Amino acid sequence: MKKNLHIILVGAVILLFLASQSLYVVQQPEQAIVLQFGDPVRLVQEPGLKIKVPFIQNVVFYDKRLLNLEPPAQEVVLKDKKRLDVDTFSRYRIVEPLTFYKTVRNEYQAQNRLQEIVNSSARNVLATFTLKELLSEKRTEIMKQISDAVKADAEQIGVAVIDVRIRRADLPIQVSQAINDRMKTERIREAKGYRADGEKTAQEIRATADKKATITVANAEKEAQQIKGEGDKEATEIWNKATSIDPDFYAFYRSLEAYRNSFDGDTSLILAPEGEFFNYFAKSLK
Repeated sequence: MKKNLHIILVGAVILLFLASQSLYVVQQPEQAIVLQFGDPVRLVQEPGLKIKVPFIQNVVFYDKRLLNLEPPAQEVVLKDKKRLDVDTFSRYRIVEPLTFYKTVRNEYQAQNRLQEIVNSSARNVLATFTLKELLSEKRTEIMKQISDAVKADAEQIGVAVIDVRIRRADLPIQVSQAINDRMKTERIREAKGYRADGEKTAQEIRATADKKATITVANAEKEAQQIKGEGDKEATEIWNKATSIDPDFYAFYRSLEAYRNSFDGDTSLILAPEGEFFNYFAKSLK
């Protein structure tokens, strides 16, 4: 009894093992190729549980969804000899699994092959255009040419390229640094020019202001002298009229002015009282 049970268990294990080697599952986003001794014998694109010959056949699976390709940036020389670092982005789908298997075998090899195709197409197309054209409305036409070239070459490996885009196109870092340095030098030169022009203008404004100030002061002094002269003239005329009315009073007033200007607290004079200077003192004492 135990021997029969043992045989049954061994048989069940063998059957399970054979079933595991005979059955496989194709998921919804997948497609499969059944290989027999390395040669494709059947393409399976419908999802579900499938059967194959154990030990003789094996299965490879490929994705049916859109896949992305993001190769590293490459340096491209344009028609006008300008250099650009171009970064591309592509989307593709495996549409011919048998061709895909025969040419590139797996998705890793396909990525490498597509990267070569995209880079080569981008270099060849961009080499026929200038930087000015790349930055103009011709950019759409350029992208179409690159996309058409990539699609034609990608068909040879069973891949349909849906779209190719240039995400970024920059000058190489060395060129960018040189341009930045040149722009910085140019800005410094322009700033020095602006400062020099400003200083020149400021000097002109100061010179004009100083000139106007000098002329204004000179005119004011001239006018003041004229007014002073007219005042002195008018004062002289008034004094002349006053002295002509009473000459003796004028002489007396002049003597008082002389006394006031001659005597102060620190002045000592020795004069004869008979002198003309003390004429009014002598008269007042009599």
